[in-house]
Amino acid sequence: MFADFGYGVIVVTFLVSIYAIFAAIFGQVKKSQKWIESSRLAMQLTFPLTSLASLTLIYLLVNNDYNVSFVYQVTSRAMPTYLKVTALWGGQAGSLLFWSWLLSAFMTAVTLRKWDRDREFLPWVVLVASITLAFFIGLNVFYENPFTRFWQTFSGVTPATFRPAGAIPFTPADGNGLNPLLRHPGMIIHPPMLYLGFVAFVIPYAFAIAALITGRTDDRWTRITRRWTLWAWLFLSLGLVLGGRWAYDVLGWGGYWGWDPVEIAAFMPWLSGTAFLHSVMIQEKRGLLKHWNMILIILTYSLVIFGTFLTRSGVLSSVHSFAQSAIGPAFFIFIGLTFVSAVALLIWRWPELKSENQMTSMLSREALFLLNNLLFISILVVCFWGVIFPLISELATGAKVTVGPPFYERATGPLFAALVLLMGIAPLSAWGHSTLKTLGKAILKPLAAALVVMLTIIVYFLLNPALINGYFPYAIAGLFVTITTAFVTLYEFWRASEARSRAQKENIFVALWRLAGRNRRRYGGYTIHLGVVLMAIGIIGIEMFQTETQGTIAKNESIQLAGYTMTFKDLQDFDLYDASGAPMQNVARAVVDVSKDGKFLTTLYPRRDYYYDSQQPMTIPGVRSTMQDDFYILLVDWQPISSIGATFKVYHNPLVNWLWLGSFIFILGTLVAAWPDKEPEAAPAHVRKAAVIYQPGD
Repeated sequence: MFADFGYGVIVVTFLVSIYAIFAAIFGQVKKSQKWIESSRLAMQLTFPLTSLASLTLIYLLVNNDYNVSFVYQVTSRAMPTYLKVTALWGGQAGSLLFWSWLLSAFMTAVTLRKWDRDREFLPWVVLVASITLAFFIGLNVFYENPFTRFWQTFSGVTPATFRPAGAIPFTPADGNGLNPLLRHPGMIIHPPMLYLGFVAFVIPYAFAIAALITGRTDDRWTRITRRWTLWAWLFLSLGLVLGGRWAYDVLGWGGYWGWDPVEIAAFMPWLSGTAFLHSVMIQEKRGLLKHWNMILIILTYSLVIFGTFLTRSGVLSSVHSFAQSAIGPAFFIFIGLTFVSAVALLIWRWPELKSENQMTSMLSREALFLLNNLLFISILVVCFWGVIFPLISELATGAKVTVGPPFYERATGPLFAALVLLMGIAPLSAWGHSTLKTLGKAILKPLAAALVVMLTIIVYFLLNPALINGYFPYAIAGLFVTITTAFVTLYEFWRASEARSRAQKENIFVALWRLAGRNRRRYGGYTIHLGVVLMAIGIIGIEMFQTETQGTIAKNESIQLAGYTMTFKDLQDFDLYDASGAPMQNVARAVVDVSKDGKFLTTLYPRRDYYYDSQQPMTIPGVRSTMQDDFYILLVDWQPISSIGATFKVYHNPLVNWLWLGSFIFILGTLVAAWPDKEPEAAPAHVRKAAVIYQPGD
């Protein structure tokens, strides 16, 4: 009964979204505000409807209704309740419903805003949002119904939406259970963050299409969607960071990013979205790059749909992707139609999107921002080619040739380094015009501080020659760029706050706080840059100085790596049971002592968990973690009866925790930038004059 009700709600939601599309078109054609308002209300109705469908599915998941195929696939009686709830996005059909629910929530929030100044945008925003929602909810209606039930027929058990002739309901005794890899806290939060980022980017895209259709060539659509774009970018960034942490904790290869096709599918819209966030400031400040901003937001939307397609169609092999599905062709057609339609609109309005000014200096802030954009798009092109090359090779030769991490690292490494360098130079330039002399004067002090730090680092390596490897020159170059950018950013904080402190007779920390409060976008951006710098230090550390070893040892024997000694002390093999006394999982846990230079540090417990419901294992490392490094141990194999003992794989990951610290600061900066600004306060003339000193280039 609940399954039929849930499916009925999905069908109604699909019909309502279709109605919103035609009501918006009809209202615009007939110039009828009643029909346009009706389309807006229909859009708002989709949120309670998708909420009802989602709650119905969650009820079935929590109550172990294994007559429903989706419930059987992603839950089991041994799973705790919170995991049954999060299993909503643990499978194909449920994740699509969750995607639709988030989209309807965002679009409902948008339609609740005041439209007095932007009434002409309304029908087209509703149209674009409703088309996107109708597509995704239609996938649930026609391809991936989360409420499909099991039916017992003469030929066996079959899943079907409607009852086959002569069939009776069939309910398995227990479910398969969620993939153990998805039971990690990071994977509970990671998919919702990615989905939030994906669906939030639909909003600026909808306004951009509305601007093209209505011919509004000013920057109104960018100002309306500025906060939405920042929040979309924040959620997508969080999703990528949490995915990296999940990979580091669970996948058992000692790293955080493997250039997996599905990882890249989520990374590509982040790249284009980041470029858009930078270039849209040029349009608002200088009236430039209107064509470019339209291209970027169209590209970001298309990459969001493309990334969802890659994850759910099964066309690429990935630890992150879902199984093979029939929805691939539908996705391909939808991507093609939306992309071609958007490009056609852009070409139609191309002459009207002329820039209001021209770039007059190659070293101006807008020119450096444009170069920043070109670097982001260059990385995007590399990623896109690496993802689609296996598909092209399979079509052309019949053999799927995969592209590995070395290709991405060699192609994108110099581009990322150039981006970090630009982060240090761009804040020192001014809008409109800058020269080498002014930039050189502004960067002199941070550069001197960076040279002192770099000399200290080089001396440290010379005193510890065992640390020097083939990557040493690249690491030194990367660290120099990174540290220089860090000092430039800190110098910008200090220079502005010190100037305000003198002008206002304030404590320097109070001055910095008030500066950030008055211009959250600027100082939030600087905080983001600091986060990126710290992340870059962590990436350089693990990518260029990681070492590893593997060995099979008996009890009380040791493995040494990077000055650390791990000693195998014991192995414990036991089962965990649920409340009814049934075994849930088998745990094989090693007891390992870690010491350095003869000094005992800690005891670690690397283990392998085997889940009986899903019949799949999960590796959990033992990690001794500091800001200097991680000593990371994996239990690969064991012989509890034999004297051979156990096989361990051990990694030494220098500076990796700077990556996670930088991620936190990065997210904090995004929150600051996305938070609404206070209304500007009236200031005396002498204060406004002082502001010119401590806020250059604004």
